[in-house]
Amino acid sequence: KLNLSNPTTGMQKIVEIDDDKKLLPFFDKRMSTEVPGDTLGEEFKGYVFRIGGGNDKQGFPMKQGILCNHRVKLLFKKGMSCFRERRKGCRKRKSVRGCVVGPDLAVMHLIVAKKGEQEIP
Repeated sequence: KLNLSNPTTGMQKIVEIDDDKKLLPFFDKRMSTEVPGDTLGEEFKGYVFRIGGGNDKQGFPMKQGILCNHRVKLLFKKGMSCFRERRKGCRKRKSVRGCVVGPDLAVMHLIVAKKGEQEIP
């Protein structure tokens, strides 16, 4: 699944892509990398997407700055992404996914960096 968002119009759409060959250009790319959308299909011709993140099949989120494509356990504290402090000064060790895109992602968040010729259906 691809979660497409366009910040200029506020549009959000979920597109399901079954063919893994269309997703190959996204693999081994890091978060916030810009990728052309031509391989996804004819309707995305001319679009450029920025990888915003994603979740793996068990629901663990991707975290910027962890340069791997598997899960790691980190000690989180106040102010870090993927963590909400429940009590003052409390830290917690949680599992998160690295920022490299792999085939085991369930959902990938893409942000439209450059609009193509036609509208996304």
